[in-house]
Amino acid sequence: MSSSASSVVNGGISFWYADDGLPAVREPLPGDASADVVIVGGGYTGLWTAYYLKKAAPFLRITVLEQKFCGYGASGRNGGWLYNGIAGRDRYARLHGREAAVRLQKAMNDTVAEVIAVAEAEGIDADVHRGGVLEVATTPAQLARLKAFHAHELSYGEKDRELYGARETAERIRIADAVGATWTPHGARLHPVKLVKGLAATVEALGVTLHESTPVTEIRPRHAVTPYGTVRAPYVLRCTEGFTASLKGQRRTWLPMNSSMIATEPLTEEQWAAIGWAGRETLGDMAHAYMYAQRTADGRIALGGRGVPYRFGSRTDNDGRTQAATVEALREILTRLFPSLAGVRIEHAWSGVLGVPRDWCATVTLDRSTGLGWAGGYVGSGVATANLAARTLRDLVQRDSGQGGRTGLTDLPWVDHKVRKWEPEPLRWLGVQGMYAAYRTADRRERLRPGTGSSRLAKAADRIAGRH
Repeated sequence: MSSSASSVVNGGISFWYADDGLPAVREPLPGDASADVVIVGGGYTGLWTAYYLKKAAPFLRITVLEQKFCGYGASGRNGGWLYNGIAGRDRYARLHGREAAVRLQKAMNDTVAEVIAVAEAEGIDADVHRGGVLEVATTPAQLARLKAFHAHELSYGEKDRELYGARETAERIRIADAVGATWTPHGARLHPVKLVKGLAATVEALGVTLHESTPVTEIRPRHAVTPYGTVRAPYVLRCTEGFTASLKGQRRTWLPMNSSMIATEPLTEEQWAAIGWAGRETLGDMAHAYMYAQRTADGRIALGGRGVPYRFGSRTDNDGRTQAATVEALREILTRLFPSLAGVRIEHAWSGVLGVPRDWCATVTLDRSTGLGWAGGYVGSGVATANLAARTLRDLVQRDSGQGGRTGLTDLPWVDHKVRKWEPEPLRWLGVQGMYAAYRTADRRERLRPGTGSSRLAKAADRIAGRH
């Protein structure tokens, strides 16, 4: 029997917290303080940056300021996709040349292994399973996009990617109407909250100071301002991703795009036998309004996609609560892919925001004249990208402070990339709502009127959004 909206645990941050438990909140900032480096934001980017800086220079006094608790934002709500995708690669190829973009992609490929290796070395058990990433096509138009995507990835040096037809796809996973797939080994499933909790405990054990329940209201050169006091430091690093718009002067910097997820009840052995998915690959599709999914360590399917994509005025959600219509739309995707799961219960639904720059390019920056740095704009691929960004911030700080020089990371093309701000309201609300309405309509047309060409409506939305 289908689960009704009333029987679904809605919000509560995310299923991952329902599964692993909410953390005990650390003490807020007790008053004015000083540090060598202050990091604003206790998610993956901030915690990884603290980790790598402290490992490289144990004498550094590092303070992390987090408005709620470490992992409250996207780091505790995402789909658990540790993979090699990075936002903006094609634009970087146009701006800096193909070879620079290939180096960026190689760094992302290596980042998947880096996260897994550090988690293992530090004793962080995050339910990691390195099954790669499988992206599936279910219509002729999707298949054409998938083949083009596969060839495009090969052109960036990914020699170990594989392309499958319908039969080979079914041998990995039995998705209704699947006509092809592409697979890369550069991906893993993980439990997002177990990773972020483990990281927080690790950096604290290294001597990093973590203050939670401490919202930063303003960042200015050498100052992070909170209601409890100001932390002064030569370097202030903004690692706030989708929550950046809440900072003074940052309302239009990165758009907080909303993404929503559901988690099923644990499936039976018979249900898994009908589906396959023995490789536990992270799973995506080639729809314009795409979905992402994983097979969890406790035998559920966690699946996500865009619900209400954006809230007027760059507002963020209330502890992950999700509209009933979004929960139902995600359930429909699940049962369209796996018709045999029509009666499965949806036990949890939640939402979170990710940071989207106006040109859809992830960036890492350190302004050497002010000591202000930032990283983010991951557009949904932050589980791995945050790690690469953190190591890059480490190298930039070390170079600026005279403790290091140029490195392969500081020379990557996303470093110091500048992007214009988003339009004022109501233009950005109208634009984002219109873009996703166009994508959903395009997907519907491609299912109902099979053809090999992508919908012109989606191509127009891409151009207007600035995605290409």
